[in-house]
Amino acid sequence: MMNKRGQGLQISTIILIVLGLAVLVLLIVGFMTGWQKVLPWVSSNNVDTIVNQCQAACATQDIYGFCTLSRTLKASDLSNDADGKAQKEVTGTCSFFSGEEDYLKYNIGKCFDIVCPALEE
Repeated sequence: MMNKRGQGLQISTIILIVLGLAVLVLLIVGFMTGWQKVLPWVSSNNVDTIVNQCQAACATQDIYGFCTLSRTLKASDLSNDADGKAQKEVTGTCSFFSGEEDYLKYNIGKCFDIVCPALEE
């Protein structure tokens, strides 16, 4: 006969190991792919990130990064869309964000060193 006390200890140890591995996998996936993909219900604003990326594109005279690369701005106080619904995020380029009045409050500055090519229609 087996000691029932030992069985309980083994099962609880296995449960703790499985939980520990699950937390470890969650941490690894979160750091490798980004927390927004792992925990999408956690909303955050990324205004500082977009401002820094746009400033870096301007400072390095990265025409593609400033004029063409699409970025998604997330903030809680974005203006309403054309239908009057509150927006959670807006996609555009640094050039777009720096030239639109609605986004001046986020301090995404104009880049006077870069002249964006005209968009072809």
